[in-house]
Amino acid sequence: MSGRRLLLVDDDPGILRGLTWSFDGYEVLTADSREAALRQVRAHRPAVVTLDLGLPPSADDATEGLRALEEILAIAPETKVIVVTGNEDRRNAVQAVGLGAYDFYQKPIDAEVLGMIVARAFALYDLEEENRRLASSRRPDFCGIVTASPAMQQVCRMVEKVSRSGASVLVLGDSGTGKELVARALHDLSGRKGTFVAINCGAIPENLLESELFGHEKGAFTGAVRQVKGKIECAHRGTLFLDEIGDMPMTLQVKLLRFLQERVIERVGGRDQIPVDVRLVCATHRDVEKRIAEGLFREDLYYRINEITVRIPALRERDDDAVVLARHFLGIYGEAQGRKRLKLGADAIAAIRAHPWSGNVRELENKVKRAVILADGPVVTAFDLGIQAPAGAEDGDGAGGGLATLRELRDEAERRALSAALAAADGNLSEVAKLLGVSRPTVYSLLKQHNLQGGTA
Repeated sequence: MSGRRLLLVDDDPGILRGLTWSFDGYEVLTADSREAALRQVRAHRPAVVTLDLGLPPSADDATEGLRALEEILAIAPETKVIVVTGNEDRRNAVQAVGLGAYDFYQKPIDAEVLGMIVARAFALYDLEEENRRLASSRRPDFCGIVTASPAMQQVCRMVEKVSRSGASVLVLGDSGTGKELVARALHDLSGRKGTFVAINCGAIPENLLESELFGHEKGAFTGAVRQVKGKIECAHRGTLFLDEIGDMPMTLQVKLLRFLQERVIERVGGRDQIPVDVRLVCATHRDVEKRIAEGLFREDLYYRINEITVRIPALRERDDDAVVLARHFLGIYGEAQGRKRLKLGADAIAAIRAHPWSGNVRELENKVKRAVILADGPVVTAFDLGIQAPAGAEDGDGAGGGLATLRELRDEAERRALSAALAAADGNLSEVAKLLGVSRPTVYSLLKQHNLQGGTA
């Protein structure tokens, strides 16, 4: 499997022999020239490549090595290339990273330190490969919900279960977590024939919100020159999504409660009772029970809109979803800007993982959109994203700065693989054991070790 293949590219036979022995845990391939390296990449698609920039016929400079780097990434953009340079070649190393190299290491070669960099590259490759597999197998019926997080997979399963029930759903979550996306998924899976109609209760002045919701008759107020249907009426036989319901004025809460009880509306300035069949989905980032205690929200309305609650976790609580989503948005905006080859650099990935994302997915999307515009080369950096990389994230010269230990790398890769398997197996632990190639008791032990929530037997 390509996930264990390591290609060593160097024109020194002694170095190749020594490194081959050092990496006996991998399927090691070797090449002593650019042409030989490209043949190996085309034939075997190695997960990781160590590339000496000083290759013949230009062994005294980095011309041939940099050319090899570009051509390797053109053939296999998912491959992690670690360039090996001389002590005075930091400028070439920086150029290589700008061309898309995963990391760089300065001679003389210390097999143990290089092994740590290689292990880190394999761990990242394995995670990205699992994300690609999950993305390719993800069902298209969740309206663009992109996730590899068990917590969000559970949200998707709940949405699927309740979508056809007709029950009123209250979606809770911080701003920017994707509450409207979940509401649209509920509608798309419901089978209802009408349309999805959304309104933000906190963005419309109180004196206009009643008309927006219930509509009005001609002459109902100054400026009402014609009859207008409200959002509720427009959602007939479909779904009405009331975003930020926690900010709805008390006077309108009374009218909304009456509609939910009787399923009829009266337009502003009208007397006719109009029956309306809608599925109601509400959302808010506020603590509704606290607002009830403060006298700002009706308790009887709360129970009407809260037949089923769906809680969306914050982005920081979704394992590695920030990186998964960043790559998703990078693909969308990169294609829109004619920059399909853009990818996240190591410091960008580290920065994304370390950032608190108080604005959640909306903040992440804006940062990636900015980066697509500002990035100078094919690799997006933390600077392009406008966020700070954690200390040591850019240190890749083998000096030890910011490198994790092999045990830390192994534990992190193990935890991520277990999380991904739980999501892929829909929480079935027997299936998780099969996916990971271990016994069920081992799965139980790993769940306890990494403090992950298990699923069904």
